[in-house]
Amino acid sequence: MRPVLEIWLLPRNAAIAIMQLYRRIISPLYGQVCRYHPSCSRYAVEAYQLRGFTVGTLLTVWRLLRCNPFTPGGIDDVPAGEHQNFVINPRGFVRPIERKA
Repeated sequence: MRPVLEIWLLPRNAAIAIMQLYRRIISPLYGQVCRYHPSCSRYAVEAYQLRGFTVGTLLTVWRLLRCNPFTPGGIDDVPAGEHQNFVINPRGFVRPIERKA
């Protein structure tokens, strides 16, 4: 059952990897330009970690549409979702929780 869960988490972890690359390579070139806290890229990583690929993508797109010069910005955390049987490892990727039989 574990390989099935890992395959299910693959799109989520691929999106997290892309966002982490963006945060390390491209984001430093722009500096602190986001009107929100956490930054839009950090929000995207948290959205993928907590809500999954589909909902995380929708939340990220909605956040990017709201991050413009006509909004005041402020604190905008990822909305809480239902409890999942996943854990976030130190590198930020999502893994299934190990259960004892």
